[in-house]
Amino acid sequence: VQLQASGGGLVQAGGSLRLSCAASGRTRSVYGMAWFRQAPGKERVLVAGIRGSAGTTYYGDSVKGRFTISRDNAKNTVYLQMNRLKPEDTAVYYCATTPLDSVAIHEYDSWGQGTLVTVSS
Repeated sequence: VQLQASGGGLVQAGGSLRLSCAASGRTRSVYGMAWFRQAPGKERVLVAGIRGSAGTTYYGDSVKGRFTISRDNAKNTVYLQMNRLKPEDTAVYYCATTPLDSVAIHEYDSWGQGTLVTVSS
């Protein structure tokens, strides 16, 4: 599976951005898609994910109520709508896919190139 992420940029605190991640290739093998982020000097962590035919969603505690993940199955694309952004949301955001019903980062086997989100105070 190949992933192409886009939509990052510079935004002021309190603003919004929408990230997109388009999947191609062996997309029929994908069970779940997720967004992770990695801030400078920190580990890569889960932001939000969506999995299964029901589209079950899950979020990291720090983004609940502010970020929304959604998908367009016809376009094999996942979106991350980010509202009320904070400076601590600044990071490189990566989309990833897994063939498994899992939220563990090591179970994600295809990764996009990352898109930088910078939130100024």
